[in-house]
Parts: sequence; structure tokens; C-alpha cells
Amino acid sequence: MSKKKRVKFMITAFRDGFQSAFGARVFTRDFLPAVEAANQAGIAHFEAGGGARFQSLYLYCNEDAFAMMDAFREKAGPEADLQTLSRGINVVGLDSQPRDIIRLHAQMFKKHGITTIRNFDALNDANNLIYSGHCIVEAGLKHEVCVTMMELPPGCKGSHTPKYYLQVLADILKAGIPFDSVCFKDASGTAAPSKVYETVRLARKKLPSKTQICFHTHETAGTSVLANKAALEAGADGIDLSLAPVSGGTCQPDLVVMWHNLKGTEYDLGIDIHKILEVEKVFKDCMKDYFVPPEATTVEPMILFSPMPGGALTANTQMMRDLGILDKYPQVISAMRDVVARGGFGTSVTPVSQFYFQQAFNNVVFGPWTKIAEGYGKMVLGYFGKTPLHPDPKVVKLASEQLDLPPTTRSPLEINDEDPNKGIKAARAMLLEAGVPDTEENVFIAATCREKGIAFLKGEGKIGVRKKSKDESKTSQQVQPSQDSGTSPQPKQAPPQTATPIYSPVPGVLTHVDVEVGEKVNIGQVVAVVEFMMMENDIYAPRKGVVKKVFTHQGERVGEGDQIALIS
Repeated sequence: MSKKKRVKFMITAFRDGFQSAFGARVFTRDFLPAVEAANQAGIAHFEAGGGARFQSLYLYCNEDAFAMMDAFREKAGPEADLQTLSRGINVVGLDSQPRDIIRLHAQMFKKHGITTIRNFDALNDANNLIYSGHCIVEAGLKHEVCVTMMELPPGCKGSHTPKYYLQVLADILKAGIPFDSVCFKDASGTAAPSKVYETVRLARKKLPSKTQICFHTHETAGTSVLANKAALEAGADGIDLSLAPVSGGTCQPDLVVMWHNLKGTEYDLGIDIHKILEVEKVFKDCMKDYFVPPEATTVEPMILFSPMPGGALTANTQMMRDLGILDKYPQVISAMRDVVARGGFGTSVTPVSQFYFQQAFNNVVFGPWTKIAEGYGKMVLGYFGKTPLHPDPKVVKLASEQLDLPPTTRSPLEINDEDPNKGIKAARAMLLEAGVPDTEENVFIAATCREKGIAFLKGEGKIGVRKKSKDESKTSQQVQPSQDSGTSPQPKQAPPQTATPIYSPVPGVLTHVDVEVGEKVNIGQVVAVVEFMMMENDIYAPRKGVVKKVFTHQGERVGEGDQIALIS
């Protein structure tokens, strides 16, 4: 056999693996020994943060993501290529950002040891990658620009074909976006291997000969190894692989599994398999106390009918498990097909995957298209950029009416730059009001994590790390997997009364309780806000009156139908 082709690979275990298996909720101290072991075994390219592993550290781990990146660099060594994930104009937040925060993102990640940023837009709108791409390169980082992929639910047509992906690539080239490599990113792991092959083959012809092409997928639909092989045969230079115990299932295929599948072929990963097995042994020991939901370790054929990325799938099921409503998951997944088809076919990857799930959930709980989720509504109205196809006009009309927003074709960057509640100035005002030091890192945390970021900076962060054992509960207060039987939580019993009760329409955590006993309220006034499945739901006063009693407080978890207050 002729000389084998060396396949480049990035280990995703410590970012995408954590997101896909644990909803990104992992303490830094627990996994660093595995990073050090991987470095000693010769692994030199790691996904080291970004994406959900930025916000999750503040929201659930009570840790600083910048400190995590610094610690990662120390254990990985000075020569390692540390890569993070960015969502174009959203950077590492679920909401899109103005120019000053996008620039600050690149500068701060460079400062804290990152060498490469993989940058994607879920709508495949090249306009959303122009400014962020320039900022990444100008900060001295390598820019890996992305085209996002998925398979449409059976029966849907109109985009997500090799021809469409090549047009996205053409748009990127035409826009003059600087980049060092190109990634075709299939976060749901649903793209058929034949489509992967044809897409990469055509891209190889279109790109300059020395351009590095990477392919990213998940094992969720059971096709990751075959898809990786198809990408390599079509001309890809690199693939993404993970390490047990966060490999397979909703994660990337395992490094050992891919090594085995490439035996006897022209491709070689260039690893010492015995050293890698030792790394996985160390890593399994690091993660032994973490609760792995069963859906994270299995292949799910139904994902083809509602493409849901591995990281979003387990994050959502874990939240539903915590809230005692996991029984609704099959219905939500079934409802996603209609949501994807009528939403303009944005790729099911963060944040669009979350928009799809939130809208599908609303359609199940409140009735089809009765309540438009804010993110989904803004997407179909154009506030995140241009969707691959025009959304259903009826859904656009509903979104406009319910959100009280007109459709727009304006640049999201222009809209964000004009928003007084976004940007460095607004973030500094939040820091000043909270009495928190005004540093560049703190400004970025406030801008991307908002109130929860401020809570962390004030020392009021909460911990929601799921472990099998309660041994650490004295210090971490981690959320344990629900033992709910599958029924919705029952309303709390209140004393007999003649006043009008105000109930929570959904389970969740109260982010605001805006009334006090004795306060006068008007009909339709917001009395509290409950966060549910990453959506904030206003709770309204059903009539005019005076608050007689308040049963709950900010930060408390409530069930569907729990009483929030009484008015008389």
C-alpha cells in the first residue's frame, strides 16, 4: 500500500462532548487531569470552550469561563491548538450582539489562550460572518469559517442540498471573509453520507488547493463514522472525534472507534492506540460521578424526522427531566417537523435548534401556533438575518402580531448597534449598578450572560451540576435527576380563600417576582416571570385588585399550576 494520508483531528470531548452528554455542566477541576493525559499522549488539537461551555459555567457551575480557558491552556501545553466555537454575530450568547461586543469576544479569547475560533451562522447567512470573521483574524486568531448542514425531515424540500451548501460557500468567498480553514458542520448528525461526500467534493474543487477542510458530525442518527469516511474520501483534511465516556450517541464518534474503522484503508490518524486507551481510562475516572442521561448514549432513528443537535437534545431532555415533564418529549420532537418546515429551514444548530424546540414545545403545550416563542418569532421576522427560504407568511403574521414587531430586512448588526440595552456601554451600566469591577472580561460576561452573569460576578451564582452521588451536595447544591413518574407537577395547596389566585402556566424558575403584599395591580399587569426551557414567560394579573398574598420568591422553582399570588 502506498504512503497513508495523515488525517488531522480535533478532540471535542471537553466542549461538544460535555455539551452533548451533560448539557455542558461540568466543573473544570474534574476534567483537567484528562486534558493533561491527552497532551502527554500526543494529542495537540482540542476544542476548549465557546458555544454552550461559555454561558453554562456562569449559569450552572458558578465558575469563570476565562479562568477555565487559562487552566486548559496550562494543562494542554503551550503548543496545543485550542479552538472555541462562536455563533457569528451571537458569538457565545443566545442573543445577537452589536459590533463592539463581537470585537471584544475575539480579543478576550485571544488573551485567554485560544488560537482558533470556529465560526458559524445557523441561518447560513454569510452577512452574519463578515464582521465577526474580520475581528477574529485581526485579534491574531485563526478563523475556521463554517457552512452548517442537516437533513430536512422527510417530505421537506427546498434547501440543504449540496448545491445549496456550495452557494453558501460562494457567498462566503464573494464577501471576502478572511479564513484559514473551512468546516462543514452537521450538529444534528443527520446529513446523509452521500450528501456529505458530494458537498465536500464540490467544495474541494471550488476552494484553493491548500485550503484545509474539516467535517463535523454526531452519532445521533447512527451515521457518523460513515459520514466521516465519506468526507475524507471526498477530500476533507480533518474530522472531529471525541473520547469515552463522552463519545458516540449524541456526541462525536470515539477516537478509538474511528481508528478501528480506518484500519486497512489509505487513512491514518497517527496515534498510539495504547496511549489513547490510557487517556480514556483517566477520563472515565474523572467523569465517573456525573449523571449521563440514557438518551445521550443511544442512536435515535426518529432524529431524522426532527433534526435536533446532540447538545441541544440532552440539554432539553435534562431540563424536562428536572421539571418533571419528560413525558412530553416525544410529542415535542414530533411537532418539530412542522416548526422546521414553516420557519424557513435555518440549520438546527444553536441558537436556531433551541428556537425550534421552544416553538415545538409551545405548540404541544399551548396548542399549535397559539404562542410564538420569542426567538423563533424574531427569526422568522428577520431579526437574526436571512433564512435559507422564506418562512410561512401565516407564521410571520402571527409572530409580528404576538411580538408586536414588524418584519425586517435590516442588518442585525445595525439593529443591535442602535439598541441601548446592548453593547459595552449598557454592560458597563449593569456593572456599575451591581457594584462590580469594570474589567473587559466582566463587560463581556455582562453583555452575553446578562442578569445571570451579574449574579455570578456578585457572588450569587447558583450551581446546577448533575451528579449521580449527593456527596458533593453540601458544597455544590447540584440538581439531581428527577424521580417524577411522568405527570405534571400538582398545584400547591393554599388556604381556603375568596381572592383570585394567580397561577404559573408552566413549571420553571422564577426570575422575577414584581409585586408585594398590599400593592395595587391592574388587569394584564406582569406580576412575575418564570423561566422555562430557556424562555421567559410573563405571568399576568387576571383582574384589577390588591395583592393579598405572595406565595413565592425570586429564584424559587415552581410547578405548572402552582399559585404565585392572590389578589382581592
